[in-house]
Amino acid sequence: MSMLTEFKDFAMRGNVVDMAVGIVIGGAFGKIVSSFVGDVLMPPIGMLLGGVDFSDLVITLKDAADGAEAVTLGYGAFIQTVIDFLIIAFAIFLLVKAMNTVIKKKEDAPPPPPAPSKEEQLLTEIRDALRAR
Repeated sequence: MSMLTEFKDFAMRGNVVDMAVGIVIGGAFGKIVSSFVGDVLMPPIGMLLGGVDFSDLVITLKDAADGAEAVTLGYGAFIQTVIDFLIIAFAIFLLVKAMNTVIKKKEDAPPPPPAPSKEEQLLTEIRDALRAR
């Protein structure tokens, strides 16, 4: 078996394709949450805190000099990233909780009655034939 055929078999398995779809959707969801936090959530929070723009919050370690840029720690961007993470983690928690509820309902449902055995089917046919006479 050639390496290309082996890779094709691996890539076309259901789990790998499902994982790829999940990664693409997760990336898009991450962008949506980042936009929500940066463009919708953080401006009002900054306004409540006295007009603070979190992306501008930095600690300058070394000032710019002789054409070199200043060395800074951008803790405001870090705070925004932490809020992004918390929102994404909460959304995933809600999704997993919903999935677990659905799975539990399936497990709690009574199993369907077993199909009649061949003997019972044969006896039913005999009974029906006797009734038809």
